[in-house]
Amino acid sequence: MGRAVKIAMAGEGGQGVQTIAQILTDAADFEGKEALYIPNFGVEQRGGVTIAFVQIGDEKIGAPKFKTADIVIALSGRAVRRTRMYAGPQTLFFYDSGIEGIEHDLPTNARQVLPIPALETANKTLNPRVFNILILGAVIGASRVVTIDKAQQAIEKRLAYKFEQNPELRELNFKALQAGIDLVAGMGVAI
Repeated sequence: MGRAVKIAMAGEGGQGVQTIAQILTDAADFEGKEALYIPNFGVEQRGGVTIAFVQIGDEKIGAPKFKTADIVIALSGRAVRRTRMYAGPQTLFFYDSGIEGIEHDLPTNARQVLPIPALETANKTLNPRVFNILILGAVIGASRVVTIDKAQQAIEKRLAYKFEQNPELRELNFKALQAGIDLVAGMGVAI
């Protein structure tokens, strides 16, 4: 892998952005990679924009924050506006295709700006509860920073208590992870 892959994920509080950042860094740890996760919360507990900055690489990570991301994932209109500053000529900028009225807010300097039907896919074929895990799959599909096996192991670690209460959630989360990977694979993009 070489240099660290820089990922910025943002959404409204309650969309699970921080959870998937933790799962992603756990998966990197399981693979023996260097991983750094910095959360950034809005002032509101729910309803404010929250951003997760993640870096994953094979060597020590020098600086905790970065100016330009390799991948940006924005899950709301406000998240698009808050994260466009992290786009650059090599950035893959993903946003949920269900967000309306953001055409003028999308970055113009990114390598590619790609709509992804994450919420629509979660609602129609899975369950809205696993929307964030579908997004995690999209990040993994675009970055290839961790394997699906280690991602599943990390999901198991973080969500074991929920799986004990409802064992069907395990398979639903694993399906969402694969669906996210498939969404990005169908676009033919990767960093």
